[in-house]
Amino acid sequence: MSFRRVVVTGLGIISPLGIGKSENWENTLLGKSGIGPITLFDTSGFPVTIAGEVKSYRPTAYLSSKEARTMDRFIQFGVIAADEAVADSGLEVTDENADMIGVLIGAGIGGLTTIEATTIRTSKRGVRRISPFYIPMSIINMAAGNVSIRHGFKGPNLAITTACTTGTHAIGDAMRLIQFGDADVMIAGGTEAAITPTSVGGFANARALSRRNDDPEGASRPWDLGRDGFVLGEGSGILVLEELETAKRRGARIYAEITGFGLSADAHHMTSPSPGGRGAFVCMKNVLRNGKTNTDDIDYINAHGTSTPLGDIAETLAVKELFGQHARNLALSSSKSMVGHLLGAAGGVEAIHTVLSIYHQVAPPTINLVEQDPECDLDYIPEGARPMKIRNAISNSFGFGGTNGSISFKQFNWFDGISDAAWKIPNFIELKSTWNAGEIGLEGLGCGWSWFNSVCWLSFWRQLTLVGILSGRLTFHPKL
Repeated sequence: MSFRRVVVTGLGIISPLGIGKSENWENTLLGKSGIGPITLFDTSGFPVTIAGEVKSYRPTAYLSSKEARTMDRFIQFGVIAADEAVADSGLEVTDENADMIGVLIGAGIGGLTTIEATTIRTSKRGVRRISPFYIPMSIINMAAGNVSIRHGFKGPNLAITTACTTGTHAIGDAMRLIQFGDADVMIAGGTEAAITPTSVGGFANARALSRRNDDPEGASRPWDLGRDGFVLGEGSGILVLEELETAKRRGARIYAEITGFGLSADAHHMTSPSPGGRGAFVCMKNVLRNGKTNTDDIDYINAHGTSTPLGDIAETLAVKELFGQHARNLALSSSKSMVGHLLGAAGGVEAIHTVLSIYHQVAPPTINLVEQDPECDLDYIPEGARPMKIRNAISNSFGFGGTNGSISFKQFNWFDGISDAAWKIPNFIELKSTWNAGEIGLEGLGCGWSWFNSVCWLSFWRQLTLVGILSGRLTFHPKL
């Protein structure tokens, strides 16, 4: 069976490293940490007092006062990130396409801030003090619901909750909805705002969180011998996924193509990974099979990399078992070393980092990897952001309950499958030429084109440009 191809045309992100794609990516490449002391509540008496909060956040800078009052923080994050992703994609909603544009945004926990506050208020002041907005502020599908209402998207509208794998599962399922023809465009990802007393207390009492309270920026340290647990974070990562031909027709910028989706279950323990990382191995094996990708085609993995003693070893073992000798050629890194663990939003944020790595051909670093665990003996990019060739990449997420998800992306080739000389180049690509003899190189797009001397037409977005007899080098440069 032949499935429709799916590409990424828009990105929106809010995280402890900033609000917006540009600020986040700049700070990611600089290897900054977004971890600090908790300010959202009084941590007196708590064993853990650090987290990855979204800094300098004012909801009314992005939402109306009424919207801010009637949306839990996790919904606000999802709506703001989705707004950016849609604007970034250049997508325009019309009566003709609205029915084929859907939303799939999940959360691992949902409106815990609202639930806690309402419970306290009710116990003190009675049931009459429960807000009529309590339910729609709390339930997980209201992030997707608000995005749909806000933009007029009338296609599939749903939510997923699979703990720390939520964002990855949402993106993978959204891809399949497009592949099967249920939608032409999906706004997909995850959102989370669970830095609350009961959440921090619960994770801390489960001994899951780092207790490096005196060193917040160094607390999240995947694959380091001194790691002692993950750091809780918050935010949202939303992608616009689009059927390839739909994207081409409107001249959309294409960041990457999403090629595969893999799932598996550990069937082992509520919180601990399966022995030897078997569940992660099967999940990555499935994403390669689904994407028809060979192991030696993968250049980079944005790992789950939580900074937990068992999890980091399990993922390393899974990579080594699946990729064999090629594991030594792979580059891996952990976004969580900088932003912490965003639970249901982690997969969305890390998918964006993976896509931008392919688009810009640079892999982000793993920070705080000072003394590498001998059992974690792969290349985790500890030295800083690394410019490198990234043709294909994987983003991994593994969650409580043994639920695993992997998605794969590849560098998009605008000229793949084109047999004639009529090419549609979107408005974000600059055409430059030098007149030295040689082959035509399509730099920055990972493409090559054969030598030719002929009159050809290049059909640009909103303009038609005649290019005459060419005997030089054409280069296409993305406008970043």
